[in-house]
Amino acid sequence: MSLLLKKMESKQSLAQSPFQKIAHLLPGLLFTSFFATISWGLTYIPVFQPIGAMTLSILFAILFRHFIGYPEKIKGGIDFTAKKLLRLAIILFGVKLNIHLLIQKGVELLLIDALVITFSIFMTVWIAKLLKANLTISLLLGVGTGVCGAAAILAVSPILRSKDEDTALSVGMIALIGTVFALFYSFLQPFLSLTNYEYGIWSGVSLHELAHVALATSHLDQDILAIAFLAKLGRVFLLIPLCFLLLYWVRNKEKNEQQVAISFPWFLIGFIVMSIVGSLLSTYPFFNMHIFEPMGNISSFLLTMAMVGLGLNVNLRELKSKALKPFLSLVITSILLSFLTFLIVQ
Repeated sequence: MSLLLKKMESKQSLAQSPFQKIAHLLPGLLFTSFFATISWGLTYIPVFQPIGAMTLSILFAILFRHFIGYPEKIKGGIDFTAKKLLRLAIILFGVKLNIHLLIQKGVELLLIDALVITFSIFMTVWIAKLLKANLTISLLLGVGTGVCGAAAILAVSPILRSKDEDTALSVGMIALIGTVFALFYSFLQPFLSLTNYEYGIWSGVSLHELAHVALATSHLDQDILAIAFLAKLGRVFLLIPLCFLLLYWVRNKEKNEQQVAISFPWFLIGFIVMSIVGSLLSTYPFFNMHIFEPMGNISSFLLTMAMVGLGLNVNLRELKSKALKPFLSLVITSILLSFLTFLIVQ
């Protein structure tokens, strides 16, 4: 009976006109954009600036779901934001990756970046197994630690078929730890035996997100910020082959267990195309100022909306039992990664 009802609902949804579909999604889209706008606005206040709009938005959404809740009629738009708009945001995120600059000046850094990603994933999962933690969340955290935080988690979550709640928890934990580490780096910098150049590379190869790298190096010259971003962009670039490796791994794993079709992550092709287009046209000031910079801002805002959508799927009552051990594995891996990369760059 339930199967018959699902088929009837599916036929009804297919029969909807484009206007009806938009009308169905609009309340949820407006709801998530409202939270995203508030989060962005708060980042202009100094005390909230280090936290970042994505972290604020997911925290607000989790607390709102827990203490107030939201009506079922807006769930369609919320789910659309957390899934469809998320993929669009990742595609647009590709314009931030200048492949030409990376190949020209950062080939050596790619080797370090590859080591960082490999170490982060294997160490996080290994510690998680020792702690008997949730392996899906731990794998997402390993990817986020090794590559580029929330964006990497959101990119691989469809491949790993993680639940929205697991994805949201992972994003929130990465954002929190990354912010703490970035502030700690800034505090430690005057006392370290690293030159400013080495400190920039260390920040770029070890911190979790681009925003965290910017936070840790913002008090130094623009040249240091540039080299830190270059080191970080190498890790973003390696997200592409990592996604295909994970896709291959999941397909083989599920083939041995059961025959299940895995949808190809087509949004990654869009990410690659945008990276190539951005790299080819980045030398022209017109494209940087009038096209790529606005696209980067749109991508960031859509990602913030996606954080709201994901956060609204988090059940705080399950947080302690489900996320405490993966969080511990994330903290340990992040500390070890900082020490390892510190030894490499000095």
